[in-house]
Amino acid sequence: MFGLDLTIVAIVALAAVAVGALGYGLLFSRIETEKKAESRVNRVKSAETDQNKVKAARERMQEMSKRRKSVQDSLKDLEKKQQERSKRAAPTLKSKLSQAGLTLSPTQFTLIGIGFGLFMAAAAFVFGAPAVVAGGLLFIAGIGVPRWVLNFMVKRRMNKFLEEFPNSLDVMVRSIKSGLPLTDALRLIAAEGQEPVRSEFRRVVESQQMGLSVPDACARMFTYIPLQEVNFFSIVIAIQSQAGGNLSEALGNLSRVLRERRKMRAKVDALSMEAKASAVIIGALPLIVMLLVYLTTPDYIKVIFIDPRGHLILGASAVWMTIGILMMRKMINFDI
Repeated sequence: MFGLDLTIVAIVALAAVAVGALGYGLLFSRIETEKKAESRVNRVKSAETDQNKVKAARERMQEMSKRRKSVQDSLKDLEKKQQERSKRAAPTLKSKLSQAGLTLSPTQFTLIGIGFGLFMAAAAFVFGAPAVVAGGLLFIAGIGVPRWVLNFMVKRRMNKFLEEFPNSLDVMVRSIKSGLPLTDALRLIAAEGQEPVRSEFRRVVESQQMGLSVPDACARMFTYIPLQEVNFFSIVIAIQSQAGGNLSEALGNLSRVLRERRKMRAKVDALSMEAKASAVIIGALPLIVMLLVYLTTPDYIKVIFIDPRGHLILGASAVWMTIGILMMRKMINFDI
């Protein structure tokens, strides 16, 4: 009985296998066709997805190329405008007074210089100096000293501006990140910033209120503060207004660049301090020796001031000393 059951089970199993094999043989072509069709559909979908990705990447590249070209065109236009402005606008006395932060007019400044020169010439006459010396003092004190003082004040104000400008940019970055527009960030610096940055940004805000656009008002700042850092700032604002982009990130990068430039300038000054000290010693040594000789043996050196040939020697020495000082100054000054 048990053997019969195994025979029946084996027969049923063989029959089932045979039916399955027959069904698979009959349906094999259909199954393979469906698999191929499904595989073809998957390949088509994958190709469409890849084409969409390629198309999206191509569109992104085209957009980046257009934006890069727009930025390059903007930079070229700004560079041309700045070159034309620098060629056309030489630094006048009025602009120098504005850069120094003085409220004097050119006429008032000239009158002050003439008055100081007359005072020095009169003092020389009182102490019995020759007319040539008095005339030289009139020229030097009336024209040279006021110009030197003005240039010194301009340089000092520029240095103060460079110290405070990166901090003001950081304030603008935080203001823009907090949601304020650019105009409000400029007004914030104009109201809460430190001098001389506050007065210059106030001039930018006033120019904007008079009808100038923000990029034009920022570019106008270069007239009053002729520094490359201000030029960089105006270029960033102009490019952002034309090509768009993350203004807070651009200003943050500019602030970091300005701080690095300041560090580099301080490092260069420290490295060139020895050369500057040597130049000062070499330039002052002939005058010091002449003074010491005059104090110890005045009769020995008095001839050079009395004899006409001594005057010629003094004039030639002054010319050569001036040329040497100017050459040493050119050698120890570095532009960053």
